[in-house]
Amino acid sequence: MIRSLHRWFGLIAAVLLTIVALSGMALSVFPAAEALTRPAGQAISVAQLAARVQAAEPSVEQIRRSPSGRITAYFFKADQPASAVIDPATGKPAGSADISALQRWLTIFHRSLLLDDAGRLVTAGGAAIMLLLSLSGLFLLARRAGGWRFLLQPMRGTGKGRLHAVVSRLALPGLLLSSLTALWMTAGTFGLLPEGGAAPAFPSQVSGQTGVVLSAIPTLQAIPMDDLRSLSFPASTDATDVFTLKTSAGEGYLDQGTGALLAWSDAGWIDSASHLVTMLHTGQGIAWLGLLLGLSALGVPVLGWSGLSVWLAGRRRVKTASVPAGDADTILLVASEGGTTYGFAATLQAALTAQNLRVHVAPMTGFDADRWPKAKRIILLAATYGDGAAPTVAHGFLDAFKRSQAKPGLSLAVLGFGDRSFPAFCGFAVDIAQVADKNGWAQLLPFDTVDRQSPQDFSRFGHNLAQELGLDFELNHQSAAPKTSQFTLISRRDYGADVQAMTAILRFSLPKRSLCQSILGMGIPRFEAGDLIGIIPEGSDLPRFYSLASGSSDGFLEICVRRQAGGLCSSQLTGMEPGETMTGFLRSNPSFRPAQNANPVVLIGAGTGIGPLAGFARANSKGRPMHLYFGTRHPDSDALYAEELSRWQADGHLSSVSTAYSRTATPAYVQDILRKDGARLCKLMAEGGQILVCGGREMAAGVAAALADCLAPQGFSLATLKAEGRYAEDVY
Repeated sequence: MIRSLHRWFGLIAAVLLTIVALSGMALSVFPAAEALTRPAGQAISVAQLAARVQAAEPSVEQIRRSPSGRITAYFFKADQPASAVIDPATGKPAGSADISALQRWLTIFHRSLLLDDAGRLVTAGGAAIMLLLSLSGLFLLARRAGGWRFLLQPMRGTGKGRLHAVVSRLALPGLLLSSLTALWMTAGTFGLLPEGGAAPAFPSQVSGQTGVVLSAIPTLQAIPMDDLRSLSFPASTDATDVFTLKTSAGEGYLDQGTGALLAWSDAGWIDSASHLVTMLHTGQGIAWLGLLLGLSALGVPVLGWSGLSVWLAGRRRVKTASVPAGDADTILLVASEGGTTYGFAATLQAALTAQNLRVHVAPMTGFDADRWPKAKRIILLAATYGDGAAPTVAHGFLDAFKRSQAKPGLSLAVLGFGDRSFPAFCGFAVDIAQVADKNGWAQLLPFDTVDRQSPQDFSRFGHNLAQELGLDFELNHQSAAPKTSQFTLISRRDYGADVQAMTAILRFSLPKRSLCQSILGMGIPRFEAGDLIGIIPEGSDLPRFYSLASGSSDGFLEICVRRQAGGLCSSQLTGMEPGETMTGFLRSNPSFRPAQNANPVVLIGAGTGIGPLAGFARANSKGRPMHLYFGTRHPDSDALYAEELSRWQADGHLSSVSTAYSRTATPAYVQDILRKDGARLCKLMAEGGQILVCGGREMAAGVAAALADCLAPQGFSLATLKAEGRYAEDVY
């Protein structure tokens, strides 16, 4: 409900809000310029100020002090009314009081769109919508972050959706303040606020005298200049006229002959609040706040554009030649918040269609097994919004699915799409899988997930599906072309060339960023060891991903690559010489890195899988307990990072290093040394430890079996450790 209101109000009012916001941003510059040019303030009384101004301009009729602190005097020059900004130090004019034609036009346009009262009502409606959008956006940001306590954590996600969230979080305080104060000021304009403090009754008796010395009036002496709102002078030819004084505390009348206070009325809270609201909205008197509000207003067109883009992406569906529902043997149902999951569905459909399956693709809300008489299998591709919520287009699906009954001969698989950095990773898909199991649906495949649109995760799912169906296909999904950067090779270390197993540690310099790019946060994003670099080799359209052995703080990008027979990308990379460049793009992999705590970490890898593990050790400057188990072929040819491992163990970056060699006189694999070290592994897990595994699939399977044997007797299961975020794999 909140999301729908936020979306539709934003779409409907986007143009109006952009116009009002940009004009407000332009107006925010004027108070700042005024603050820079107005005469310096003086710690003087109203009596001193009035005396100085009267001495400089004897025909003065009124002195006003604006919220910005500017003093303006109104007087006559050659029998013509005039005004000027006053220097309070001398009381003399220091510049023109007239505002520019541009500022006057912008003010009228911002307040009423040049449409008088009707325009004021329109802009007030825009302020109300902005308030609604700000409040609903705040709730949506909290939901997206996984809860209010995570609201100020680094924003997650990708693309325009992440941009929308980041700009929202930066602009929200200013937009909330601007919309609230705008509504208050509109209410005041149309007389909708409660009455403030009433002006005192005009005095019925005065002294009848004139010519009081301003500097000697006790009331004016007691009031600091900074509390003044205005002081109106009596007509010199009318002995019954009086001084009218308005301050932040109230207003009253002074006798022009004796200076006595004739009447006084305290300001009401409405008056004080309205004065404060004006300052907060316009920036007059708080120029820095005005500029911040102006910057917040700049976020409105960005939010309008990014929000519209996300909405259009959600409306846009990948058009595929799916067969009619009644003729399909395979049903793909999709729930997607931004539309990207349909791209994965299209890749899956194309692969299955090439295997002569008849595939029908539809939104998940169209679930109705009775419409699919020839169907043998259903595959649900379920994205998750925020902290485990269903996408907007799938609201109500779960309740309907709970009422569905399993059909004989029809199996079902659930593939969840989400972001593992959220607390409820793939929560919507998990709920679907649990309902399917409870209702007795036959399981086509075990529940699986895709983290942050990972092509590797999707490919793994495709491999399992192909095996289950007895088919031969791969899911090589390629999302929209990513923004790439150029990386220059600065050094390489080669291993295994003499045994025809070329492996290289390649170190690249980072692209240089201009000052403008640094300020705007452009260029390559920050990265950590364990993140991925995607490289599209020559002669291919599909990127190959390599785990990073370094982070941004290291000042370089490092990967570990083994040349594969016939491998386009590995051959290209291992054939590079220092000075040559490669093209690649970075992709975050937050699910594979040490947790943010001081608990022990067990690093397990084989071959080039040591790359990210070496990066974790390099970054372990605080010396948390970190134990490495590494398997490779032979110490003479494949001792990757041997020098660094020795140094890191000596300086406390690594607590221990255990190595297994498979091509020596006493061959051993990494799972063998894990079994021998079972007691210590159990102790580390009991201390809240975490296990990170990197390497080939066969190695990872062997490691999982060995760990299960070691840990099960002590009550630890890999499934539980995975659920707790204490066991993660990066396999290939």
